[in-house]
Amino acid sequence: MVSFTKNSKMAEIILKNYQLLPIISRFGIKLGFGNKTVEEVCANKNVNAAFFLEILNSYHNSNYFPDNHLGDFNVDVMVDYLTNTHTYYLKSKVPHIELFIDKMEREAQEENSRNINLLKHFFSEYKFDIENHFKEEEKHIFPYVIDLEKALSSNNCTKELIEKIKHEPIEVYERNHDSLEIKLADLKNLIIRFLPPLNCEDDCEHLLTELFQLEYDIEEHTRMEEKVLIPKVKMLEQKVLEYYGV
Repeated sequence: MVSFTKNSKMAEIILKNYQLLPIISRFGIKLGFGNKTVEEVCANKNVNAAFFLEILNSYHNSNYFPDNHLGDFNVDVMVDYLTNTHTYYLKSKVPHIELFIDKMEREAQEENSRNINLLKHFFSEYKFDIENHFKEEEKHIFPYVIDLEKALSSNNCTKELIEKIKHEPIEVYERNHDSLEIKLADLKNLIIRFLPPLNCEDDCEHLLTELFQLEYDIEEHTRMEEKVLIPKVKMLEQKVLEYYGV
Protein backbone atom coordinates (compact mmCIF):
# COMPACT_ATOMS: atom_id res chain seq x y z
CA MET A 1 0.00 0.00 0.00
CA VAL A 2 1.38 3.40 -1.03
CA SER A 3 2.02 5.79 1.87
CA PHE A 4 0.85 9.39 1.92
CA THR A 5 3.53 12.08 1.57
CA LYS A 6 3.75 15.82 2.10
CA ASN A 7 2.86 16.24 -1.59
CA SER A 8 -0.32 14.15 -1.38
CA LYS A 9 -3.53 16.11 -1.94
CA MET A 10 -5.61 16.28 1.23
CA ALA A 11 -8.87 15.84 -0.65
CA GLU A 12 -7.56 12.70 -2.36
CA ILE A 13 -6.49 11.25 0.99
CA ILE A 14 -10.01 11.54 2.38
CA LEU A 15 -11.51 10.14 -0.82
CA LYS A 16 -9.23 7.12 -0.44
CA ASN A 17 -10.05 6.59 3.24
CA TYR A 18 -13.00 8.47 4.75
CA GLN A 19 -12.24 6.97 8.18
CA LEU A 20 -9.36 9.43 8.44
CA LEU A 21 -11.87 12.29 8.82
CA PRO A 22 -12.04 12.17 12.65
CA ILE A 23 -8.26 11.78 12.72
CA ILE A 24 -7.54 15.01 10.87
CA SER A 25 -10.14 16.86 12.95
CA ARG A 26 -8.04 16.14 16.07
CA PHE A 27 -5.38 18.35 14.50
CA GLY A 28 -7.92 21.15 14.04
CA ILE A 29 -8.03 20.52 10.29
CA LYS A 30 -11.48 20.87 8.70
CA LEU A 31 -12.91 20.15 5.26
CA GLY A 32 -12.52 22.63 2.41
CA PHE A 33 -8.97 21.75 1.34
CA GLY A 34 -9.36 22.77 -2.28
CA ASN A 35 -6.39 21.33 -4.14
CA LYS A 36 -3.91 21.85 -1.30
CA THR A 37 -1.27 19.30 -0.38
CA VAL A 38 -0.62 17.92 3.09
CA GLU A 39 2.35 20.26 3.43
CA GLU A 40 0.25 23.31 2.52
CA VAL A 41 -2.66 22.42 4.80
CA CYS A 42 -0.34 21.70 7.73
CA ALA A 43 1.53 24.97 7.19
CA ASN A 44 -1.76 26.90 7.23
CA LYS A 45 -2.85 25.21 10.46
CA ASN A 46 0.61 25.29 12.12
CA VAL A 47 0.61 21.48 12.33
CA ASN A 48 3.82 19.45 12.28
CA ALA A 49 3.58 17.78 8.86
CA ALA A 50 5.98 14.94 9.72
CA PHE A 51 3.94 13.84 12.72
CA PHE A 52 0.65 14.37 10.87
CA LEU A 53 1.83 12.00 8.13
CA GLU A 54 2.98 9.39 10.66
CA ILE A 55 -0.49 9.36 12.20
CA LEU A 56 -2.32 9.25 8.86
CA ASN A 57 -0.14 6.47 7.50
CA SER A 58 -0.33 4.47 10.73
CA TYR A 59 -4.13 4.57 10.62
CA HIS A 60 -4.33 4.02 6.87
CA ASN A 61 -1.92 1.10 6.60
CA SER A 62 -1.69 -1.54 9.33
CA ASN A 63 1.75 -2.57 8.03
CA TYR A 64 3.19 0.95 8.13
CA PHE A 65 6.04 1.49 10.56
CA PRO A 66 7.58 4.97 10.93
CA ASP A 67 11.08 3.88 11.97
CA ASN A 68 12.77 6.35 9.59
CA HIS A 69 10.81 9.40 10.75
CA LEU A 70 10.65 9.17 14.55
CA GLY A 71 13.24 11.93 14.91
CA ASP A 72 11.31 14.36 12.72
CA PHE A 73 8.96 15.64 15.41
CA ASN A 74 9.01 16.60 19.09
CA VAL A 75 7.03 14.67 21.66
CA ASP A 76 4.85 17.65 22.60
CA VAL A 77 2.96 17.41 19.30
CA MET A 78 2.42 13.71 19.95
CA VAL A 79 1.15 14.34 23.48
CA ASP A 80 -1.19 17.09 22.24
CA TYR A 81 -2.63 14.77 19.61
CA LEU A 82 -3.16 11.89 22.06
CA THR A 83 -4.77 14.21 24.61
CA ASN A 84 -7.13 15.53 21.91
CA THR A 85 -7.95 11.93 20.98
CA HIS A 86 -8.85 11.13 24.59
CA THR A 87 -11.12 14.17 24.66
CA TYR A 88 -12.78 13.07 21.42
CA TYR A 89 -13.62 9.66 22.89
CA LEU A 90 -14.82 10.89 26.27
CA LYS A 91 -16.65 14.04 25.17
CA SER A 92 -18.04 12.90 21.82
CA LYS A 93 -18.06 9.16 21.07
CA VAL A 94 -18.94 7.79 24.52
CA PRO A 95 -21.75 10.32 25.25
CA HIS A 96 -23.16 9.69 21.77
CA ILE A 97 -23.42 5.96 22.52
CA GLU A 98 -24.90 6.66 25.95
CA LEU A 99 -27.71 8.61 24.27
CA PHE A 100 -28.66 5.53 22.23
CA ILE A 101 -28.66 3.33 25.32
CA ASP A 102 -30.77 5.83 27.29
CA LYS A 103 -33.29 6.00 24.44
CA MET A 104 -33.47 2.21 24.27
CA GLU A 105 -34.02 2.10 28.04
CA ARG A 106 -36.93 4.55 27.82
CA GLU A 107 -38.58 2.66 24.97
CA ALA A 108 -37.83 -0.92 26.06
CA GLN A 109 -40.67 -3.37 26.56
CA GLU A 110 -40.98 -4.90 30.01
CA GLU A 111 -39.41 -8.22 28.98
CA ASN A 112 -36.35 -6.31 27.76
CA SER A 113 -35.80 -4.08 30.78
CA ARG A 114 -33.38 -6.49 32.48
CA ASN A 115 -31.23 -6.85 29.35
CA ILE A 116 -31.21 -3.12 28.70
CA ASN A 117 -30.08 -2.55 32.29
CA LEU A 118 -27.35 -5.14 31.77
CA LEU A 119 -26.33 -3.39 28.56
CA LYS A 120 -26.18 -0.06 30.37
CA HIS A 121 -24.14 -1.62 33.17
CA PHE A 122 -21.65 -3.15 30.72
CA PHE A 123 -21.13 0.15 28.95
CA SER A 124 -20.73 2.02 32.25
CA GLU A 125 -17.97 -0.42 33.18
CA TYR A 126 -16.31 0.14 29.82
CA LYS A 127 -16.54 3.91 30.27
CA PHE A 128 -14.92 3.57 33.70
CA ASP A 129 -12.09 1.47 32.24
CA ILE A 130 -11.38 3.80 29.35
CA GLU A 131 -11.42 6.87 31.62
CA ASN A 132 -8.91 5.23 33.96
CA HIS A 133 -6.74 4.14 31.04
CA PHE A 134 -6.59 7.68 29.68
CA LYS A 135 -6.00 9.18 33.14
CA GLU A 136 -3.06 6.82 33.64
CA GLU A 137 -1.53 7.93 30.34
CA GLU A 138 -2.07 11.64 31.02
CA LYS A 139 -0.86 11.50 34.62
CA HIS A 140 2.18 9.24 34.23
CA ILE A 141 3.11 8.38 30.64
CA PHE A 142 2.82 11.78 28.95
CA PRO A 143 4.81 13.71 31.63
CA TYR A 144 7.48 11.00 31.50
CA VAL A 145 7.76 11.35 27.73
CA ILE A 146 8.10 15.13 27.99
CA ASP A 147 10.71 14.81 30.76
CA LEU A 148 12.83 12.59 28.50
CA GLU A 149 12.92 15.19 25.76
CA LYS A 150 13.60 18.01 28.24
CA ALA A 151 16.54 16.04 29.66
CA LEU A 152 18.14 16.08 26.22
CA SER A 153 17.30 19.67 25.27
CA SER A 154 18.26 21.24 28.62
CA ASN A 155 21.37 19.15 29.42
CA ASN A 156 19.79 18.51 32.80
CA CYS A 157 18.64 15.07 33.91
CA THR A 158 17.50 14.10 37.40
CA LYS A 159 18.54 10.89 39.14
CA GLU A 160 14.85 10.04 39.42
CA LEU A 161 14.46 10.07 35.66
CA ILE A 162 17.49 7.82 35.15
CA GLU A 163 16.10 5.37 37.71
CA LYS A 164 12.73 5.41 36.00
CA ILE A 165 14.32 4.63 32.64
CA LYS A 166 16.20 1.72 34.23
CA HIS A 167 13.36 0.22 36.24
CA GLU A 168 10.12 1.50 34.67
CA PRO A 169 10.87 2.02 30.98
CA ILE A 170 8.11 2.44 28.44
CA GLU A 171 8.23 -1.27 27.62
CA VAL A 172 6.66 -1.94 31.05
CA TYR A 173 3.70 0.15 29.91
CA GLU A 174 3.82 -1.65 26.58
CA ARG A 175 3.52 -5.05 28.27
CA ASN A 176 0.65 -3.82 30.42
CA HIS A 177 -1.12 -1.98 27.60
CA ASP A 178 -4.64 -3.16 28.30
CA SER A 179 -6.87 -4.13 25.46
CA LEU A 180 -9.86 -1.81 25.65
CA GLU A 181 -11.83 -3.93 23.21
CA ILE A 182 -12.79 -6.81 25.54
CA LYS A 183 -15.86 -5.20 27.11
CA LEU A 184 -16.96 -3.85 23.73
CA ALA A 185 -16.92 -7.42 22.42
CA ASP A 186 -19.06 -8.47 25.39
CA LEU A 187 -21.51 -5.67 24.63
CA LYS A 188 -21.81 -6.64 20.98
CA ASN A 189 -22.36 -10.27 21.90
CA LEU A 190 -25.04 -9.30 24.40
CA ILE A 191 -26.92 -7.34 21.74
CA ILE A 192 -26.48 -9.78 18.87
CA ARG A 193 -26.93 -13.07 20.71
CA PHE A 194 -29.10 -12.47 23.75
CA LEU A 195 -31.16 -9.30 23.47
CA PRO A 196 -34.78 -10.20 22.55
CA PRO A 197 -36.44 -8.25 19.69
CA LEU A 198 -36.85 -4.60 20.55
CA ASN A 199 -39.50 -2.08 19.62
CA CYS A 200 -36.60 0.32 18.96
CA GLU A 201 -34.85 -1.84 16.40
CA ASP A 202 -33.35 1.09 14.49
CA ASP A 203 -31.73 2.40 17.66
CA CYS A 204 -30.33 -1.05 18.38
CA GLU A 205 -28.79 -1.25 14.90
CA HIS A 206 -27.37 2.25 15.24
CA LEU A 207 -25.92 1.35 18.63
CA LEU A 208 -24.24 -1.73 17.18
CA THR A 209 -22.80 0.34 14.34
CA GLU A 210 -21.42 2.87 16.83
CA LEU A 211 -19.91 0.10 18.97
CA PHE A 212 -18.23 -1.51 15.97
CA GLN A 213 -16.86 1.89 14.90
CA LEU A 214 -15.63 2.68 18.41
CA GLU A 215 -13.97 -0.73 18.63
CA TYR A 216 -12.20 -0.17 15.32
CA ASP A 217 -11.09 3.32 16.35
CA ILE A 218 -9.76 2.14 19.73
CA GLU A 219 -7.88 -0.71 18.05
CA GLU A 220 -6.30 1.75 15.61
CA HIS A 221 -5.51 4.18 18.42
CA THR A 222 -3.77 1.40 20.38
CA ARG A 223 -1.85 0.28 17.30
CA MET A 224 -0.77 3.87 16.63
CA GLU A 225 0.57 4.16 20.18
CA GLU A 226 2.47 0.92 19.71
CA LYS A 227 3.92 2.01 16.35
CA VAL A 228 4.59 5.70 17.00
CA LEU A 229 4.49 6.60 20.71
CA ILE A 230 6.33 3.62 22.18
CA PRO A 231 9.15 3.45 19.56
CA LYS A 232 9.65 7.21 19.92
CA VAL A 233 9.92 6.92 23.71
CA LYS A 234 12.31 3.95 23.47
CA MET A 235 14.51 6.03 21.19
CA LEU A 236 14.50 8.92 23.69
CA GLU A 237 15.24 6.60 26.62
CA GLN A 238 18.26 5.21 24.81
CA LYS A 239 19.49 8.70 23.88
CA VAL A 240 19.19 9.91 27.48
CA LEU A 241 21.13 6.94 28.84
CA GLU A 242 23.84 7.35 26.20
CA TYR A 243 24.05 11.13 26.63
CA TYR A 244 24.52 10.88 30.40
CA GLY A 245 26.87 7.90 30.14
CA VAL A 246 24.66 5.44 31.96
